[in-house]
Amino acid sequence: MRRKTLIKYVLTDFVSANAAWLIFNIVRYFLVARSEGFTTLSGFLEYVHVLKGQVIIPMGWLVLHYYSGYYNTPLVKSRISEFFTTAFCVLLGSVIVFFGIVLNHLPESEVIYYQQFTSLFLITFVCTYFPRLIITNASLKKISAGEWSIRALLLGTGERAFQTWQMLMKPSGEMSYNVAGFIKTDDKESVNEQINVLGSIDDLENLIKETGAEELIVSTEADNDEEFFRLIYSLYRYKLPVKLPLSYTNILMRGMKIRAITGVPLIDITNNNFSEAGKNIKLTLDKITSFLVLLLFSPLYLFLAAKVKRDSEGPVFVSQERIGLQGKPFMMYKFRTMRADAEREGPSLSSENDPRITRFGTTMRKYRLDELPQFWNVLKGDMSLVGPRPERKYYIDQIVKIAPEYCLLHNVRPGISSLGMVKFGYARNVEEMTERMQYDILYYENMSLMLDLKILIYSMRTIWTGKGI
Repeated sequence: MRRKTLIKYVLTDFVSANAAWLIFNIVRYFLVARSEGFTTLSGFLEYVHVLKGQVIIPMGWLVLHYYSGYYNTPLVKSRISEFFTTAFCVLLGSVIVFFGIVLNHLPESEVIYYQQFTSLFLITFVCTYFPRLIITNASLKKISAGEWSIRALLLGTGERAFQTWQMLMKPSGEMSYNVAGFIKTDDKESVNEQINVLGSIDDLENLIKETGAEELIVSTEADNDEEFFRLIYSLYRYKLPVKLPLSYTNILMRGMKIRAITGVPLIDITNNNFSEAGKNIKLTLDKITSFLVLLLFSPLYLFLAAKVKRDSEGPVFVSQERIGLQGKPFMMYKFRTMRADAEREGPSLSSENDPRITRFGTTMRKYRLDELPQFWNVLKGDMSLVGPRPERKYYIDQIVKIAPEYCLLHNVRPGISSLGMVKFGYARNVEEMTERMQYDILYYENMSLMLDLKILIYSMRTIWTGKGI
């Protein structure tokens, strides 16, 4: 359903962009080209610059639409936001096309400039928006008629879960839910006689596959926040949206603010307020920047590797399993700054005067040079340039007991740099890690490209001044 709708939007936008460029050049012929020496319409349309545009420009429009975030959410679109998103994107694209391509082939005349730009914008907007509107209206009709619905599993078997199910079954003009069944989250949890219990939380992975569940809705009778957050934390590995009924007001006061409310009163706790356009731009900038750093600074990597090898016995690089996006484990790489046997007795955080740190390791930590191999993690997609610092599961299990809202940080990719690192620095124990986490929660609540830029500037200042420790 989602995939088919997305393909419809992409194909329609491509055809619309081709049609818009063709129509614009027909208008262009009658307004300008005839006076510039073109005697026939077919001759102008076969002109090399026009033909190049017919191939390149539609692809450029698809790229621009992608970075506008339009394709991120193909279902349940708002017609008002669709209008303004399309208008802004077409305006931006028209400016790029006009000044990059069209203006070079126009006579010097302000009147012609205004005519051509207005024609380009209006033709492209009409050709783009109205086909989109047709697809959106058709989708909304299917949603209203109940033909499209989200298949979900409801975690909980008590009275609260039953009430949530009844609420979801009420008719709604928005996307409806098809609850495949209920999951018992705890042996002590009561079971309402009117519900269909499919299994326990231990069976969840198999039940997701069997039912084709697209979302998980949590409505348990958990006695305390710690039990509840432990359950939420365990759900990230399934990589599905996790939603709560609005009745969880006590949870909303613990760092989980309302992200998105659908037609039914559900809160999406696996999403935040970062714009869809921002997500796409951030991911691309991460990839490009990490590739350039790995390429341009390769001599520095070789130099540091040789220094580490000469400074002390052991491998040049160390890898540790960290927990990343959606609770997925990944191997994070660093230049080794400690003795090879530094953790022979188990995980242990370092301190400022830690005797395990090598002589050259102290220098690398001071200028954060030991973090350079993590640009490979960014290129792979495990990490981002900016995001909450990834931790080991050993420490996360301890942090969650103190601050269960830590699980929110699994909604975004962890970063090489973070607000916690630039404002707090290295943590020497779990209490300090928890304190630093509050900065990362603050970042999560206010994510934006501008905030990322500020954090990167702070990070560069830390590196330049050698205040990494």
